[in-house]
Amino acid sequence: MKAIRRFTVRPVLPETLLPLTDLARNLRWSWHAETRELFQSVDPEGWQAAGGDPVRLLGAVSAARLAELAADRRFLRRLAVVAADLDDYVGGGRWYQGQENGAELPAAIAYFSPEFGITAALPQYSGGLGILAGDHLKAASDLGVPLIGVGLLYRHGYFRQSLSRDGWQLEHYPVLDPNELPLSLLREADGAPARVSLTLPGGRALHAHIWQARVGRVPLLLLDSDVEDNDAAAREVTDRLYGGGSDHRLLQEMLLGIGGVRAVRAYCAITGHPDPEVFHTNEGHAGFLGLERIRELEREQGLGFDAAVEAVRAGTVFTTHTPVPAGIDRFERSLVARHFGEGGELAGVPVDRILELGAESYPGGDPGVFNMAVMGLRLAQRANGVSTLHGAVSREMFAGLWPGFDPAEVPITSVTNGVHAPTWVAAEVVRLGARQIGAGRTEDALSVGGSQRWDAVAEIPDQDVWDLRRVLREQLVQEVRDRLRASWRQRGAADAELGWVDSVLDPDVLTIGFARRVPSYKRLTLMLRDPERLRRLLLDPDRPVQIVVAGKAHPADDGGKRLVQELVRFADDPRVRHRIVFLPDYGMAMAQKLYPGCDVWLNNPLRPLEACGTSGMKAALNGCLNLSVLDGWWDEWFEPDFGWAIPTADGLGADEDRRDHLEANALYELIEGRVAPRFYDRVGRTGLPARWIEMVRRTLVSLGPKVLAGRMVREYVERLYAPAALAHRALTPEAARDLAWWKGRVRAAWPRVGVEHVEALAAAPVNGTAELGATLTLRVQVSLDALNPEDVEVQAFAGRVDPQDVIRDGRSFPLKPAAGPDMEGRWVYEGPLALDRTGPFGYTVRVLPAHPLLATPAELGLVAAPVDTDAGGGVLLR
Repeated sequence: MKAIRRFTVRPVLPETLLPLTDLARNLRWSWHAETRELFQSVDPEGWQAAGGDPVRLLGAVSAARLAELAADRRFLRRLAVVAADLDDYVGGGRWYQGQENGAELPAAIAYFSPEFGITAALPQYSGGLGILAGDHLKAASDLGVPLIGVGLLYRHGYFRQSLSRDGWQLEHYPVLDPNELPLSLLREADGAPARVSLTLPGGRALHAHIWQARVGRVPLLLLDSDVEDNDAAAREVTDRLYGGGSDHRLLQEMLLGIGGVRAVRAYCAITGHPDPEVFHTNEGHAGFLGLERIRELEREQGLGFDAAVEAVRAGTVFTTHTPVPAGIDRFERSLVARHFGEGGELAGVPVDRILELGAESYPGGDPGVFNMAVMGLRLAQRANGVSTLHGAVSREMFAGLWPGFDPAEVPITSVTNGVHAPTWVAAEVVRLGARQIGAGRTEDALSVGGSQRWDAVAEIPDQDVWDLRRVLREQLVQEVRDRLRASWRQRGAADAELGWVDSVLDPDVLTIGFARRVPSYKRLTLMLRDPERLRRLLLDPDRPVQIVVAGKAHPADDGGKRLVQELVRFADDPRVRHRIVFLPDYGMAMAQKLYPGCDVWLNNPLRPLEACGTSGMKAALNGCLNLSVLDGWWDEWFEPDFGWAIPTADGLGADEDRRDHLEANALYELIEGRVAPRFYDRVGRTGLPARWIEMVRRTLVSLGPKVLAGRMVREYVERLYAPAALAHRALTPEAARDLAWWKGRVRAAWPRVGVEHVEALAAAPVNGTAELGATLTLRVQVSLDALNPEDVEVQAFAGRVDPQDVIRDGRSFPLKPAAGPDMEGRWVYEGPLALDRTGPFGYTVRVLPAHPLLATPAELGLVAAPVDTDAGGGVLLR
């Protein structure tokens, strides 16, 4: 008979073994080798059966084995050392606590994300966004940054992937019991579960419990709507990641943003943790957190809506991860209005003002939708993309929010993603580093970075590097065979049909990896563009290649599923199935074997649609070389010393078929002409591929310190969190009211602000030419209407110009008031303009709002420039 309820009966640990519970409940074990080794020694077979999950292991270990361990002095000594190490890690001072400007740093930061990839034992992620969020928390923990993570607990996770007999993707949604996960309920002082509640239309309510995970020093709060007081529909709100229709997704994002802020408040009140001064919105899904904070300020400090917006903006950081508008969550305005209107959530906050925050009120925007990224940008004074190229793409994509400014001046910066090396670097690589430079220095290099530590890798002998690479490749071969056999059994094959699996892959053959989500722009099947040419590459008698592929298509994306099926069918061909494989159910556990075992990591997206692409970073930290389109992070850090760039055909516009043809050919030619020859070029007495090994070294030495999540989090702290904390402190209620009033006054006056006359007083160009190093003295007449000079900044903006006289890479030169106002309220400004560049050169003049509490002059999206830039001396110098 089927049980009507399931739960786990755990053994009672002897008192001497109680520290095992704390070790299992803190997810630091997922990146701390000594802790994992300790749990493995509890029961090696049980550890394997538990999938390397200490909580599951302790739930299954026998009472007899526990009694045996309780009497094992050697085990108890190891347990004491590991437990003490965790205590020191959690309670000791780290990088953040040692900063000289510690008083300027935020007391706490709340980090909101719809998904978190911490470990395979807590499957709450779908792909790169979640893995990045998990690595962000881990690196913050290593550095001592006082982060609080906030997300949702999905009872079915994302999905588990398998294949039908004909290679079609199938989805499975196993039920996750929080009591069997490394989680604990947040409880009030009286022991009752803490919970948050949202008001829904029609008199309904949405309640959620708050589960805690400990990620080293960082608490992660996960909201769970499977609460008995909810009706059936509300209980399903947190059923699965990225599932359901618009109403379902909207409720998820309301719970994440609004409920998440309330969960943070509850956590801080219960535990005494400092309240966050900075709120970091990781993609637009959590954008509603700003609305909840506006409600708090209106109710608790009596701020009006505009003043509350200013106070919220000051302490908010928004990170965008998508390079295409189609990747942004957009809801029908009527749906949003229904949930925030009368009888809905955030009573007292004007629904029309809420709708304004998400309105696409710019050329090309859709007036009928509510855009979550637009709201996120409007409610954050600081925003960033996740690579240098993605920052530029984001400035172009969102330029409509700052009309009149060139995209280069749109206030979206970039912090290039990084990866948490202790999570992703194979134990064998760590041991080799420890043998060369010492265990302590290796751990420090992986967590914090520092080029001097990584430079020591250059001293590792060629033979050691090559032996390591073969060991890792051999482990991958065995992993692939095990997974492939399991996959074929799921597809209906009998063991008698699977003898060929034992000859799949060869540990001495050049191995290329390709694993990621399967949207069309990542081009899973670009390698299949010329199937015969790919077969020749795979079966080359002298320089063979083998390829391991993995990836999941979104359950609703039939186009992505067809790409998976196309790849699977090619890999099923008996002629090549020993050289190319598709592994279903790509996730963290697979990735941790895949990255180290590959020699080359392939990435061939449509440029510039890869925001960052961190899988190549993880591979690089294990000595794997990248073969990639110049997109995301690779565009930023590629050098021929440690990888290859696939040429792109960006200029072909909409002709994607032609573009794919050209770029596939470029990929084949690189593998045939450069990658494979370099791998198989064995010269000298050693018979080692010396040039390949040197590329591996350069990858580790040059890329290692750059691709670390520790570097990334330090940049967030120094460039975004610390300024946001200072801005938050400056925006007292009185200052917020003053700033909101000032912005209203400026916006009201701006239609009558203008540049009326521009002339050059000295060193004017002769016959359209001037000498490098000369200086123009400009005199400008501007109309400020009711504004004062303190309200604006008048600038000359100059630089090289293109054939259409558009200024490229311009610089601004401030001009100072020299006279005014006259009877009509006009002011005269003067100042020098240095001619600091040769070639076609031009300038214009503009007026911008100026206030000490603005993060950037572009913040209001207001700029006044001459109507005719050639009138009155707007000069083009050639």
